[in-house]
Amino acid sequence: MIKMENVYKKYNNGITALNKLSVEIDQGEFVYVVGPSGAGKSTFIKLIYREEVPTKGIVKVNEFDIGKMKRKDVPKLRRNVGVVFQDFKLLPRLTVYENVAYAMKVLEKKPKEIRKRVTEVLDLVGLKHKGKMFPNQISGGEQQRVAIARAIANTPQVLIADEPTGNLDPETSWEILEVLEEINRLGTTVIMATHHSDIVNKARHRVIAIESGRIARDEMEGEYGYED
Repeated sequence: MIKMENVYKKYNNGITALNKLSVEIDQGEFVYVVGPSGAGKSTFIKLIYREEVPTKGIVKVNEFDIGKMKRKDVPKLRRNVGVVFQDFKLLPRLTVYENVAYAMKVLEKKPKEIRKRVTEVLDLVGLKHKGKMFPNQISGGEQQRVAIARAIANTPQVLIADEPTGNLDPETSWEILEVLEEINRLGTTVIMATHHSDIVNKARHRVIAIESGRIARDEMEGEYGYED
C-alpha cells in the first residue's frame, strides 16, 4: 500500500528531515504520526502525496513510485490520495456544496455523478443541510468537515489528515476524529499527523513516532508519548 525504504530527505538549506526511514502501511489502517516539532512529520506526510520527493530511497504509494514518477502523473496519484489541512483551504466564494463538487469537476466527472457523490459525502460528515452556505457562515469545525468531504469526494484509497484538529476546540476535535474513524471503517486508509495527545491516548490506533528523521516507535494501539 504505502512503503518507504531507507528514505533520506535533505533540503537545499542543508536540513536533513528524514534519515534512513523505513516503514510500511497497509490498506485500511488508521495511523497516527506523532513526534516533536521539527522531527520530520510534515516531510513524511508530504512524500505520500508528492509535495516532496526523496533525496534517496524508495517511496511507493500503490503502483506509484514517488521518486521516479513524472510530474504529469502527479494528478493520477492525487486521485488516490486525499489531503485535509489544518487551515481547511476552502474556496471562500464557493458554497459548501460547490467546494466539494469542485474536487470532482477538476476530474471532469459527469454532473449527475457529482450531485450524487457530493450529497453522499456531505451526509457522511453531517453537513447535508448546509450545502448552500459559504465557508464564512459556518464554524471552524464545520469548515474542517467540508474539507474532509472534499478530500474524499473522489473516493481516494488514502486520506491524509495533517493536524486536522490543530485549530479546533477539544469537543470539535473529537467530532472530527469520529468522522475520520467512520471514513476508515468504510475502507479508506487514514494517516493523521497530530499533536493532540488526548485523542491518540484515548482513541487507540497504530502510532508511528518520528524523531530526528527516523522511526522512534511503531506501535499498534500505541500512546502519544510526548509532553504537550
